[in-house]
Amino acid sequence: MANVSHRGDMTTHPDVSEMRARYARMLGGRDVALVDGPVFLLGLYCAASPWIVHYTASQPALMTHNLIMGIAIGLLALGFTRAPERMYGLSWAMCAMGVWLIIAPWIVGSGPDKGVIINNVVIGALALLLGLLCAGTAAKSTPRP
Repeated sequence: MANVSHRGDMTTHPDVSEMRARYARMLGGRDVALVDGPVFLLGLYCAASPWIVHYTASQPALMTHNLIMGIAIGLLALGFTRAPERMYGLSWAMCAMGVWLIIAPWIVGSGPDKGVIINNVVIGALALLLGLLCAGTAAKSTPRP
């Protein structure tokens, strides 16, 4: 059996400078890692909110809407975690989703009650706030030429 416990020094690797630069770039953008979890939880709550607030029977269109929007926010959060350099440009899309969630009860729903409106306004405001936070932190952490 081969002895793999002794590894060579990385300084002799031909791509060491490129690997160090990429590692530094990836760690530099991880300030927003603290936002990834709350974004995912917000998407999870948005998807489950029709059942939590109990408007599945009174607002079937809004129920489907919030389920889809919650899944989309959750997928954005997973993308922010998995490929931050590529995905944080979509922070502005999350801001737009937040604004849409705020106005959706009147557009998608039919005669929403106070609980439905408050639920969507809070979810939308949080999505907008977290999207702005992601966008601001990503803009701060991108290297300047």
